[in-house]
Amino acid sequence: MQPRNMSMSGVVDLAAVKAAQEAKEKAEQARAAAAREGGGSGGVSPADLVIDVDEAGFERDVLQRSTEVPVVIDFWAEWCEPCKQLSPVLEQLVVEYNGRLLLAKIDVDANQMLMQQFGVQGIPAVFAVVAGQALPLFQGAAGKEQIQQTLDQLVQVAEQRFGLTGITVDPDARPGAAQADAPVTPVGPYDALLEAAVQALDAGDFGGAVQAYKNVLSDDPGNSEAKLGLAQAELLQRVQGLDPQQVRKEAAEKPADAPAQIAAADLDLVGGHVDDAFGRLIDTVRRTFGDERDAVRVRLLELFEVVGADDPRVIAARRALARALF
Repeated sequence: MQPRNMSMSGVVDLAAVKAAQEAKEKAEQARAAAAREGGGSGGVSPADLVIDVDEAGFERDVLQRSTEVPVVIDFWAEWCEPCKQLSPVLEQLVVEYNGRLLLAKIDVDANQMLMQQFGVQGIPAVFAVVAGQALPLFQGAAGKEQIQQTLDQLVQVAEQRFGLTGITVDPDARPGAAQADAPVTPVGPYDALLEAAVQALDAGDFGGAVQAYKNVLSDDPGNSEAKLGLAQAELLQRVQGLDPQQVRKEAAEKPADAPAQIAAADLDLVGGHVDDAFGRLIDTVRRTFGDERDAVRVRLLELFEVVGADDPRVIAARRALARALF
């Protein structure tokens, strides 16, 4: 079977999760931080870049991981001879990309539902999931050079348009070891800048607080205190001057209007109604398309930062968002 659909046009046409320039700057900052930290500590093993995925683990291993690294999916079967030619090439290439891609191998005989959901007509078939969005890459066996060109485009688009810079690979890491096991060496200190941001917040100078937190993150993109503070300061800056009664009236009258629902969700969160804010935006993701849908999704991710990644409400909402997007 000859390969077809060897094109990245589908990815390029997807609306960006972030503005291209913002994503590019974020990627550059992340690479700089990794270089300062030595690049290898706390990473995954090269063996962890190629994983077997089934229906039970698809949401966790593919959809959720696709928010940090593009996930290439190889649909295969034991009886498929072209699969036996293609799979080793994909595995080798993904390892060579050194954390900028992840390969998920799906046995179609054991996972018929996933095969149907992706509309797979024949195998081998290769797809990608980027920031929760699925797209076809090609079907049939293909040469290494041709595949590499497609993967190059996938990596480029994921970085520039979605801000996905991949995951850190440590050749000495144990296969399956959690990245969180290794201590992260802080860059800094940034006590003065962080204190300035807090003082600005206390004074109601939300713009000044935003800038102070951004100053920290420009040097140390992984600084958790600055990331949380920035998300909170930006939220407070957005709701400043809003008329709550008018915002809620518009949201009630226009359930599919992205700006109206985004503004109402901001007010929900400021008022402590976390589940209401998350539920409102997830429902709006289901009702909207294109740029509006992406704007809602971006705001929801920003609100996740305000509440904190470890909060059970955020974890549950991430799962609901993945289901709404897929």
